[in-house]
Amino acid sequence: MAKPESNVPSTSGSPTKKPTVEPFLLTAEQGEAARALLGYVSSLPLNSPDAQLLAVVVAIRAARGGVGNLTGGDLSSLRLADPAGAIGEVRKIGWQVTDELLVGDPETPVAVTVPDLAGEADRRLPFGKQKRSRVSGWTTRTLAAKPVKRATPATRLAALFLAAHSTSQLHGDIPSGLPEVCRTALPELLRSGFLAELVDGQYRLAPAVRHLSGLRRAATTDARNVATQPGAAGKSRTAAEEEFDAAGWERWKEQASPALRRHVAAVENCALCALPVERIAAAFTDSPAVLPFQNAVRAAYGAWKDAHPDRGPLAAGFTVTFRAEHGHGPSFTQLCAGLGWNLPRPLRSFVVRRLLANEWLTDTAPVPWTLRPGRTAQAQDITLPGSKPVATS
Repeated sequence: MAKPESNVPSTSGSPTKKPTVEPFLLTAEQGEAARALLGYVSSLPLNSPDAQLLAVVVAIRAARGGVGNLTGGDLSSLRLADPAGAIGEVRKIGWQVTDELLVGDPETPVAVTVPDLAGEADRRLPFGKQKRSRVSGWTTRTLAAKPVKRATPATRLAALFLAAHSTSQLHGDIPSGLPEVCRTALPELLRSGFLAELVDGQYRLAPAVRHLSGLRRAATTDARNVATQPGAAGKSRTAAEEEFDAAGWERWKEQASPALRRHVAAVENCALCALPVERIAAAFTDSPAVLPFQNAVRAAYGAWKDAHPDRGPLAAGFTVTFRAEHGHGPSFTQLCAGLGWNLPRPLRSFVVRRLLANEWLTDTAPVPWTLRPGRTAQAQDITLPGSKPVATS
């Protein structure tokens, strides 16, 4: 068994702009909560996008107790066309808000009471403290995203809905609950770069806002579908379960080096991946599979790489972000899925092998989950935190 990876040294080459591949802001459950929030707001008898956007921000702040605090500065940051009109609309449906929000000190919090969120039983938005906080943060980040930061309220409200209903691979169907006023704003999301595609009721988020995606698979589903690096990839979960020897796996870990045990523990304890232990054991203990590449795969790669000129920096940057979030490197499948590269397995493997060969990436084969920036990436200042410089000739 090869030794687990150590930090890859950085280099003192000329600094270049690092690609930004941000981690997802929401887990699967938090994404579901974000959609529940938007569904609640779309069910309210509000007519203007100003009032609906204000309701989104107030509702998530009031979700746990029925009272949310808002400052005049918060109201200004929403860039509503008619703030007073929006407040008047929410008052008509029973929300309690004073004029201090409009004329008072912009830094002083003003309490807004939402009666149907106040009850302990049968709460419309039954969010825990952490879930409420994460959805609130996601709302703020989405509304402040560069492509929509200065857009109309209808456009920014549409951005919230489409981000919440987009998969981690950037695809989504226009949600049925999207307010009608937002539908005419969808072309603006395409023009601004928030969307990459918009065709026949379907859309694709732009890679720059991928981290805002809310329609993610639950951890148990990810565990069944995220393939590891060569080793266990060819086995079904049932076969792996039948062959899994828990005692043997523990003995294997006892005989491994301390560094390798730490790496195994990082993968086993990763709440974001939540992979079954039998899959993890198979990935570490099976012999790597040798995958021959057909000419068709090579030809497909040629066309694919021409369409992805930034594949190297993006892949290396993603491994840095992934490690910060997970505590270990991504698998081949996790790398490609995270970058929106929806490829068949042979081409996916070939793509990553070429990134390794060209030293955009490196790993500690055959140890799985060890992808990290390679020497080419280091020369562009894409490195793991704390990496030591590499001597250059």
